Amino acid sequence: MRITLAVAVVGLAAALAAGVPPAEGQVRPPHGSLFAPEDLGLLEGPDRDAWQEPELIMDALSIADGAVVADVGAGGGWFTVRLAQRVGPNGLVYAEDIQPQMIESINRRVSRAGLANVQTIIGTPSNPMIPAPIDALLMVEVYGQLEDPVTLLQNVLPRLKPGGRVGIVEYRLDGGGPGPPTAERVEPETIIRDAEAAGLRLQSRNDQFRFQYLLVFVAREPAEPIG
Repeated sequence: MRITLAVAVVGLAAALAAGVPPAEGQVRPPHGSLFAPEDLGLLEGPDRDAWQEPELIMDALSIADGAVVADVGAGGGWFTVRLAQRVGPNGLVYAEDIQPQMIESINRRVSRAGLANVQTIIGTPSNPMIPAPIDALLMVEVYGQLEDPVTLLQNVLPRLKPGGRVGIVEYRLDGGGPGPPTAERVEPETIIRDAEAAGLRLQSRNDQFRFQYLLVFVAREPAEPIG
């Protein structure tokens, strides 16, 4: 899970401050740490729906019934389930993570929820390996753990359908609440510069969430689709 939750979430700051090392064989991003699978319970606070506002995030990405979306750095699948419920049985969610333990957790969660429209993917630090064109991609509290965000976004770009959107949610530097210490949070301007370097342009920005901000990007020019 590429998530400083991120994307997550309740009591995370303590886990990150503790400097939990990645498991053997995993690559540690130079400016962030992979979230430890054994700490997944920290992401499941009962108030997360209230402050995360997943419906508003999905609305901003125009995620509708029948859509094909990707949850990159999906962690334990908290957002994956909500995306799958939003797109319905005619839609599809690709839930990607680079840690096999997280993929196992997502599969268990999806099974408990009785969802048949989720496909899990083990990606790489620089490529989520999305297998087909998508309407939207979401990364929630993942950005600070990326080794090379520009390369990852460049690899995502050809997978976007015409008009496809990329949503990035991160903790505000002044937002308090759960998440990493202020010094480990990512400025929105940094993400915007990276996205522009990768061939995206900012479509909208929302700083009105309780602890976080949302950036929505689209392709600067139509990308040559893959597959």
